[in-house]
Amino acid sequence: MNQFFESVSSFFSGGDQLPWCSSDVVSGCEKEVAEAANDASDEARSESIMRLSWALVHSRQPEDVQRGIAMLEASIVNTNSPLQKREKIYLLAVGYYRSGDFSNSRMLLEQALEIAPDWRQALSLKKAIEDRITKDGVIGIGITATAVGLIAGGIAAALIRRN
Repeated sequence: MNQFFESVSSFFSGGDQLPWCSSDVVSGCEKEVAEAANDASDEARSESIMRLSWALVHSRQPEDVQRGIAMLEASIVNTNSPLQKREKIYLLAVGYYRSGDFSNSRMLLEQALEIAPDWRQALSLKKAIEDRITKDGVIGIGITATAVGLIAGGIAAALIRRN
């Protein structure tokens, strides 16, 4: 019985395995980027910006996720390394997933998987998106069926009262 309740709870909570990031981590990464802007090499600046992007798209705050998406979209154009491009595309997919834009997230994951077809993180997120889309469809069908049932019941009750 306990397993049943855990299954139902997982169904409604989403069940993805993506980590969340606290605002303290985001603040720490922002300080790191500010320090790197003043006296660090281009590589150190780039790494600190990637860490901040990671923290932002994994944040519970929607405005942080949107900032992370904007940073990644702006920086992906100048990315030459396939590994860095794959990482940025994946983080963008995480950001879109967190903001509820599952179609953009899935499209980006397809691009990341073209670069690295066996990448477990991307495959796992893609499965979470497909599960979420399926779950949302099941919930939508349930809501529609309930509404139709209520309307039909209301009509039947009105007809019975008339007679």
